[in-house]
Amino acid sequence: MRLQESGEMYLETILILSRKNGGVRSVDVGEYMGFSKPSVSRAVHILKDNGYLEMDNDGFLTLTETGLAVADKIYTRHTILTKFLQQIGVRDEVASEDACKMEHYISDETFAAIRRSMGEA
Repeated sequence: MRLQESGEMYLETILILSRKNGGVRSVDVGEYMGFSKPSVSRAVHILKDNGYLEMDNDGFLTLTETGLAVADKIYTRHTILTKFLQQIGVRDEVASEDACKMEHYISDETFAAIRRSMGEA
């Protein structure tokens, strides 16, 4: 199943927060992304039902192997695309915002070429 951009963003956010804080709950995701509790709850339910994450009895979210693979791919793309844009003269804030948009749509082939050109392969 191909995730929509929003699903990828949720998984990436859970990855970032888990690396930063350890445990992650839906409320943390909502605060980080600026989304309402009902929106986050719906997204978490969908991601859970599709095997991308699990929630324990205390409400902590954990990425499954599949969820982690997607989150890591998106986060890696974001990081490398941000660096690439910065290297060609784009301001840091704009580079990060544009990378966030590009990371979901750029082809694997184009991303691999950018990565190689930066010596990140």
